Amino acid sequence: MKVAIPVDDKSMSTSVSQSFGRTPYYLIYDTDSKESVFLDNSAIASQGGAGIKAAQTIVDSNINAIITPQCGENAAEVLKTANIKLYKTINFSVQDNICALNDGKLPVLEDIHPGFHGHGGN
Repeated sequence: MKVAIPVDDKSMSTSVSQSFGRTPYYLIYDTDSKESVFLDNSAIASQGGAGIKAAQTIVDSNINAIITPQCGENAAEVLKTANIKLYKTINFSVQDNICALNDGKLPVLEDIHPGFHGHGGN
């Protein structure tokens, strides 16, 4: 299974990023081969719709699951339509989250937020 995790740096010792759509990079980890690669997030500089663009990048990369602290509803919809599983991080350690996934102990991400669409209020 190929898993994507939003991360702050291109290193296995980096922290999980708080933002799915505006993370600088995604760690793509293959649970079968144990190989990992880093994917630049081109959506980070987007004026709007970063989550949707990031989600499409994940879909185009043939990812099977996401491990993230949170996800906006528009991005989540794109991911769910592509049958990509959403898991919630247990902490900010990349290794801890990969181990929890491998052990079947990672919770499903249920808390989908409305997103940060830059509307600045009503």
